[in-house]
Amino acid sequence: MRKWIVALFLALASSAALAQQTPDMDADLTVSRPLHVRGQGPVVAIDAGHNNFHTAEGRYAPFAEVLRNDGYQVRSLAAELTAPALAPLRVLVVSNALAKENVVEWRLPTPPAFTPAEIEAVREWVRGGGALFLIADHMPFPGAMASLASAFGFTLDNSVAVPSPRRAELFSRANGDLLDSEIVRGDVAGVPVTEVRTFGGSSFRAPPEAVPIMRLGSDWTIVFPEEWGVISAVTPRRPSTGEDLRAAALEFGKGRVVVVSEAAAFSAQAAPGGPMGFRADGAGQNKQFLLNVMHWLSQGAAEAR
Repeated sequence: MRKWIVALFLALASSAALAQQTPDMDADLTVSRPLHVRGQGPVVAIDAGHNNFHTAEGRYAPFAEVLRNDGYQVRSLAAELTAPALAPLRVLVVSNALAKENVVEWRLPTPPAFTPAEIEAVREWVRGGGALFLIADHMPFPGAMASLASAFGFTLDNSVAVPSPRRAELFSRANGDLLDSEIVRGDVAGVPVTEVRTFGGSSFRAPPEAVPIMRLGSDWTIVFPEEWGVISAVTPRRPSTGEDLRAAALEFGKGRVVVVSEAAAFSAQAAPGGPMGFRADGAGQNKQFLLNVMHWLSQGAAEAR
């Protein structure tokens, strides 16, 4: 139990550093073989209209720059998610949205960040050929984004997923927790990945028709705090099962969805405890994993967009 408490403390300390992290634009954000001519690729919007912790101008500036270097046309979308707002887009990225009630206080309850009308608009847009990249980190973000994920059959845990002290948050083909898929193989551009590092997130379950990409093994514990960073011996928790995931992909109608339960893996951050994202030890393939996700999403979306 003592070792598990130490592991939990380290996980919380790592994620707590998110509040102090800043985008690291000096990281290597280049793309050696861009898939598209710069500025002429598909249109990608990064949500900024729902109190998002990660935006294209903020902590996801490195994310946005990698996409631009791959040729994508990257926009920030601060408007309500309506059919007209979504129509010009090939991919919508939603990372760590929050209801206004939780912007300052990361505690229960966690109301939805999206209105029912917005959820229906996104669902129908994806069904018609759009592509959604949904990223929900640790509690309280999954609680705020659960209703949007549920529209596609995903169940988000408003939690923090903690690995055993014996392992790092490194998902690999060798360990069997980075699973075979078109994204991992890099089928679109022919660049596979063999390992991906994450930095403290949650867990979720996917619908049967989804393709799991990263699976949490039995050596993970899913913890459900009432307030972020406040953990005691009576805080609800459960062991991970074979259904708990860190990433999965889904074809939905004519469109596609990727859900990931950790956000820092897709950026480059300077934080008090050391670099997070692309510069961190073990994260050398994270940038390529981001590109593979975007290639799969954008290539599957309707060509008319």
